[in-house]
Amino acid sequence: MLSALDLARRIEAGDLTPAAVIDLCAAAIAAREGDVGAFAALDVESARRQAQAAGLGARPLHGLPVGVKDIFDTVDFPTEFGTPIYAGNRPRGDAALVALIRRAGGIVLGKTVSTELAFLNPGKTRNPHDLGRSPGGSSSGSAAGVAAGMLPIAVGSQTGGSIIRPASYCGVAALKPSYRLLPTAGMKHFAVYLDTAGVFAAGVADVAFAAAAITGRDLRIDRTEADAPRIGLARSNVWGEASADMQTAVETAAKRAQAAGAQLVEPAWPAALTEAYHAHGVIQDYEAFRTLAFEYDRHRNRLSPILRDMLDKAAHVSADAYDAARRITKRARQVLADLMADIDVLLTPSAPSAAPAPETTGPATFNRLWTLMGTPCVNVPGLADTAGLPLGVQVVGRFGRDREALLAARFVEGALAGVK
Repeated sequence: MLSALDLARRIEAGDLTPAAVIDLCAAAIAAREGDVGAFAALDVESARRQAQAAGLGARPLHGLPVGVKDIFDTVDFPTEFGTPIYAGNRPRGDAALVALIRRAGGIVLGKTVSTELAFLNPGKTRNPHDLGRSPGGSSSGSAAGVAAGMLPIAVGSQTGGSIIRPASYCGVAALKPSYRLLPTAGMKHFAVYLDTAGVFAAGVADVAFAAAAITGRDLRIDRTEADAPRIGLARSNVWGEASADMQTAVETAAKRAQAAGAQLVEPAWPAALTEAYHAHGVIQDYEAFRTLAFEYDRHRNRLSPILRDMLDKAAHVSADAYDAARRITKRARQVLADLMADIDVLLTPSAPSAAPAPETTGPATFNRLWTLMGTPCVNVPGLADTAGLPLGVQVVGRFGRDREALLAARFVEGALAGVK
C-alpha cells in the first residue's frame, strides 16, 4: 500500500514529485485494476497534467492523488451513483468535499465504485486480498483501491457501516469522523440524519493526515506522542454475532494495548444503546423512502430487487415511528456520553467476520449504532483470521473528539505491531 503521509513527506523534502506519485498509482492500476475493478471512472493523463502544475506540493495534500466515491459530484468525471438510472450524468460542479480536496492540493485521479445508490447491491469491485471475496460496501472501490496500492487516499460515505466495514474487509485504515465533520453537500444522500463522509488510507496516521489536510483542523497525529488511552472493551448487544476469530481479534487488541500501558475496563452495556441500535433501521428506512422518492416513483423497475424491496417496506414506516426513533436516539446519546465519562474510547469489532463471498457486501451489525450516535470511528488494521484474511478492530471515540480517537487508534495500531 502507499502511505499518504510518507509520500507527502518525500514531496515536501524534494525527494519525490507529485507526477512521480501519479506514476506509482498508474503502475499499480495497470497491474491490478483489471482484477479488482475499483474505479467507475479514471483519467490518469489528466492527473499527470495536474501534477505538473506549480504550487501543488506547497499545499496540504502536496498534489497527492485521491479516489472519490461515485456518489459525490465531480465536474470533470461522470457521477452515476452506481446505477444505470444516472448513466452519463455530468454534474455542473463539484461536491463540497471534492472542492476542499482540490483546494488542499489533492488531485482527483478517478471515481471509485459505489454500490447502487450506496445501498447493498454489490458492484463490480473485488477484494484485493482474495478476488473471491467481497470488498464490502457501499464504499467498495475506495477501500479496495487503497488496499491494492492504486491510491494513497480515498473518500467514501457511511449510512450503516460503509466506511468501517469495507476497511476491515480490505485491511486498510479508515476514519468515519464525527457527524458532519466532512461536508456532504453535493453528495447523493441515502438518509440525511445518518450519512457521514469519511477517509480511507494505509494506516491510522495517514487517515489523520488526510482528514487534517481536507478540513484544515488539527487532526494530525504523526507529530505527537500518543498517551496511553483509557479503553472500554464493548461487548455490546451484538457481541455474539461476531465470529470466533473476530472476538479473538478484539480481545487480542485489548490485551496488547493494556500491555503497552492502556487502562482497560469492560463497562456494562446500557439497555438504551440496544434500543438505539434497533432505532437505526427505522430512521434509515423512513429517510431513504423520501430521499430516493424520484428514483422510486419514476424508476422503480430499474432498481435492484434488494433496494426495491427495502423501499417497498420503508413506505410503511410511519412518521410517528420515525419521531419516536429520533427521541430514542437523543436519549441514547446522553447515555453514551455518561458511559464514556471516564473512558477515552470503546473497542469493538469493525465487522462480524472477515470478508464474505462477493454476492453480499456484508452486514453493518457493528457499525450502525455508532453511525446513529454520530461518534468518530477508526478502523485499525493489522490482524487476520485463521485463513489469513484481514480483520479490523474499531476504535469509537466521543463525539467531536476525533483527534483523541485517532490518537487512541494509533496507540492500538502500535500495540498490535509491537510498538507504542
